[in-house]
Amino acid sequence: MNDLSGLRVPRAAEAIYNESRARNFAMVSEPLTGALLRTLVAAKPGGRFLELGTGTGAATAWILDGMDATSSLVTVETDSELLSVAKTHLGADARVAFIHSDAVDFLQRADGQQFDLIFADTWGGKYDRLDLALRLQPHGGVYVIDDMSPQPNWPPGHDTKVAGLLARLEADPDLRIAKLSWASGIVIAVKVF
Repeated sequence: MNDLSGLRVPRAAEAIYNESRARNFAMVSEPLTGALLRTLVAAKPGGRFLELGTGTGAATAWILDGMDATSSLVTVETDSELLSVAKTHLGADARVAFIHSDAVDFLQRADGQQFDLIFADTWGGKYDRLDLALRLQPHGGVYVIDDMSPQPNWPPGHDTKVAGLLARLEADPDLRIAKLSWASGIVIAVKVF
């Protein structure tokens, strides 16, 4: 089986991949991660979704492609130039709200909100203040992170941070997790209590 064979990439994602390459922005979510996100959100009709770390919007495009008409997505990015790329390609979709903010600042203000799926693709809500992100998960809520397998752009010592994050998720009695050696290394954690 070829994971990329027959993979239908959303048009907006293709345009975002092209613009990301033109801008030399390499921290873009790959198609396999996008396909997984699209599938997971499709399983939650009428869902509320949160993306921490919009970047140029590649994963955002995949998430939107899986959402039904009654679902909504909040996507948070601290870099206004990157966020402008996402808005250019996806801003006409009324299901998405673009938030220009630091992820931790957003999470601190979001207390009491619930999201059926959280994709944490930045430090905030992943390595920094994971507790704030997990607090926004309802029973059955899905938390997804990528880039857990060694990456060429990892700074020295990052492998220790990854190991620590994985240990925290594995030790949480309220979560059931799956670690996938696929794409850039994916972890899916579902809140069961």
